[in-house]
This record gives sequence, structure tokens and C-alpha cells, in this order.
Amino acid sequence: MTTATRTTATSILPLQIRNLRFVRDSRTLIDDLELDLGSEGLTMILGANGSGKSLLLRLIHGLLTPTSGSITWAGVPVGDSTRSRQAMVFQRPVLLRRSTAANIDFVLKLKKRFDPARRDQLLEQVNLLEKSRQPARLLSGGEQQRLILARALALEPEVLLLDEPTASLDPASTLAIENIVNATRDSGTKIIFVSHDIHQAQRLADDIVLMHAGKVVEHAPISDFFSAPVSEHAQGYIRGDLLT
Repeated sequence: MTTATRTTATSILPLQIRNLRFVRDSRTLIDDLELDLGSEGLTMILGANGSGKSLLLRLIHGLLTPTSGSITWAGVPVGDSTRSRQAMVFQRPVLLRRSTAANIDFVLKLKKRFDPARRDQLLEQVNLLEKSRQPARLLSGGEQQRLILARALALEPEVLLLDEPTASLDPASTLAIENIVNATRDSGTKIIFVSHDIHQAQRLADDIVLMHAGKVVEHAPISDFFSAPVSEHAQGYIRGDLLT
């Protein structure tokens, strides 16, 4: 089944978040957050450190449980049925101590879809086919992150969640990751991408979610966000102000 067919036939989108709160150690980290995301394109979540970006991603994927409020995918609460149709990539790659190819094989076997041709296709997609027999731990940082992306794509996710996947990479490696992300979005996969890089948002995003102090302070198409920001926080963020 292709990504486009899966998305059309049995979509878990849109995503709807209502009155979301998350409290840890008596601190409110997500505060009465509201957000609606559609089924297409790349949504970029921006905000300063500590604004709640990565925390929100973990909540909508179901890795954390909200203190209150609701998160639903096409009306279905977050749970195993929704999480199994998503894949998440973190800032720091976590790889199996196996070969590059074996890292992909593991996921394909887990999903009962083992196919050497599919594995090689994924490795070629991220430009790692020539290093398929090399231990994954010997890959460069950028190569490891590309392998993590290939492993995520092996799950054939409807939604791909990316938590600052290029934060510690050099420009060439960042460009390679962005090219893969663009191709994935163009194939019909919904992408929710957390970043601290406003220029990356300009290169990749279809819509922008700006967070501040655990709230969404602006959500707009990219053209509107940069040309006509509504909130004072968005205006200041675009200027480069230090937001407190």
C-alpha cells in the first residue's frame, strides 16, 4: 500500500489538541494549549529553549501522558493504534550495535515486512547503500541521522515526527537531511518538525507553530507568519528579540 493510498483511505489526521496541560514537579510546562493540524505538508514548531516544543512532540506521540486536556487523531485518543502509524526521530541517534543494513532489517522484521530489496531501496534513498555492511556506530554523525531516518521510513508512517534532527550537524549533513525530509513530505507523509532554526523553517515549512511558555502563541501558513505576524511574540521572534 502506498503512502498516498494509506493517507486517503484510513487517515489518522487531522490532529486536534484541546486544553492540554502537562505538569511536572509542580511546574506547568504545557499550559492550556490548543492546536489543530491538517493532513498535509510540513508543520514546523518553533520557539525558544524551554518553550515546550519537544515536550509537545512527545505528548502527541503518546510517550508522555497529559495532566489534563485531550489529544486526538481523527477523533481517536492517543494510544497504541495511533502511535503505530507514526514514527519519531530524536535529536541524538540511537542505533543498534549492528551493521547499517541490519538496523533496517530489524525494523522490517519487526513489522513482518522483511525484504532485502526494500531495505536496499531505503538505504539508497538516504545515500547509505554503499555502507550497508559497515557497523552503524562507525558512521559519521550525519550518516547516523540519515540511517535513523531510513529506519523511521521503514515503518511506512503516516505521520513523521522530527525533534531537531539537524541540531548538531554541519551544513552539508543538514542539507542531506532536509532533502530527505522534503522528499518524504512530497510523497504524502505528514511531517511535524521541531526546530530552533528560523531559517530552516523558511526553507522547509508549509505552516508554522510558534510556542512560548508552554502555549501556542501563533499558528499560520509560512507566508502569513513571516509577512504578517499577528502576535507580539511572533513579531519579536522574527526580529530576533529575546523573549521572556
